[in-house]
Amino acid sequence: MKRILFVMLSAILLASCVAPETQPPAPVTPTEPEKKPEPPAGPSEKVPQPPKMQSIHWDSIVQPLVDQMVNANSVEAGKLLLVDSVKNNTNGSLRTLQATDVITNAISSRQVFQVVPKSQIHLAREALGLSAEDSLALRSKSIGLARYLNADYVLYSVVSNNHGQRDLEMQLMLVKTGEILWSGRGDIN
Repeated sequence: MKRILFVMLSAILLASCVAPETQPPAPVTPTEPEKKPEPPAGPSEKVPQPPKMQSIHWDSIVQPLVDQMVNANSVEAGKLLLVDSVKNNTNGSLRTLQATDVITNAISSRQVFQVVPKSQIHLAREALGLSAEDSLALRSKSIGLARYLNADYVLYSVVSNNHGQRDLEMQLMLVKTGEILWSGRGDIN
């Protein structure tokens, strides 16, 4: 019964539909585009120069800190060290990769630690799902990466802005416990 009623209602609905009348397409008349006069050739406007990055001589800042760190009492020579990338906690832009490279080179030249190579750090970041842009802003992430790489120490570095003066703070941490074994600070001019 319901089927018959449904079929009848469908037939009535379809019968009430009227096909729309077809209209012929509107005529198209081609027109030529208007020619705009060319602007007169005058002096070209100069593009403003972007602000120049302040160059920082990282060697003079890092070298005394590295000297202090390798001479700290609780540091054992020959251990594996992860040099974590420098964090920028200022509101300006800094070349933190350059600073990280300077720190790594300064430590490697002292031959006190075995430094984890960049290629291993890159592979470990990929394995842990950390992008190359992730600056590991938390010490716990740095320690987690160091544990994954079986490092004994991790060097955590951050540039901060204190009362208008920027400084680089470095902390050497024991990976097993997270204990800070050494801490140093240098002014950035």
